[in-house]
Amino acid sequence: MSDTTSNATGLLRSGLPSYLALLKPRVMSLVIFTATVGVFAAPVAVGPLNAILSLLFIAIGAGASGALNMWWDADIDAQMRRTRNRPIPNGQVTPHAALVFGLALSVLSVAALWAVSNALAAGLLAFTIFFYAVIYSMILKRRTPQNIVIGGAAGAFPPMIGWAAATGSVGIESLMLFGLIFFWTPPHFWALALYMHDDYTRAGVPMLTVTHGRAVTRRRILLYSVVLAVISVGVGVSAIGGPIFLAAAVVLNVALLRGAAAISARGEDAAGADRYETERRFFRLTLYYLFTLFAAIWLEAAIGTAGF
Repeated sequence: MSDTTSNATGLLRSGLPSYLALLKPRVMSLVIFTATVGVFAAPVAVGPLNAILSLLFIAIGAGASGALNMWWDADIDAQMRRTRNRPIPNGQVTPHAALVFGLALSVLSVAALWAVSNALAAGLLAFTIFFYAVIYSMILKRRTPQNIVIGGAAGAFPPMIGWAAATGSVGIESLMLFGLIFFWTPPHFWALALYMHDDYTRAGVPMLTVTHGRAVTRRRILLYSVVLAVISVGVGVSAIGGPIFLAAAVVLNVALLRGAAAISARGEDAAGADRYETERRFFRLTLYYLFTLFAAIWLEAAIGTAGF
């Protein structure tokens, strides 16, 4: 039996849902959303078909990154409550099948994006897949507490790719969108790490909570939240910002900084007593924060296009 036939048989045996789970659908949905904002905030109109196809291939590239990440991290995923039911640890997909699947989608997504948009967008997508699968997953994640800080760049590239697909260039505005996600990522994941500390300890992942302790992590969350608030205001006064974005940023930043200050001031006794409710609430807030700010950018672009 050929490798191709074997892989096809494996997919049928494991079931399509298992392979879809390898794509990390939740992460993919965030990638699609932020890349969409990058496309529509760009100062160049893109035809509907090209826009849809570009976003589809960016999404497939994100899914390829997820599959490669799950292939590499299968051993630690099996040790963590949050990830032990992923397709490889629970035996639904073999590591080899996940690797082939991820590599095939990587090649497909980059080549197809190049065909429907331009070489710059395709090159950025290829670099993003490489960054997430190799730089973050294989090199940073198990070696340094800066894993989330540096690795966060992988999640920050999609709006830049969308912008490049529309314009064929990387503008200052797309770099600001990159910065918004880049500085959002550490406080978002460090809040998660505060109440999932035991999982990371058991798996041997050197998250900041493991290497430097929760007190240091709490202070870093506050520091990065301040930087994030400043960047969001900068976006608000840029060409892609406006009054709607600025109003949203002010309200959200007040909530963000209050939450980060509360986390910074908390001791472990208080956190343990309420089962890290403040940290869990801040984690959820960061999700609303990013979604709302990018939705505001999209709305500003729509209003600008309509000529209001």
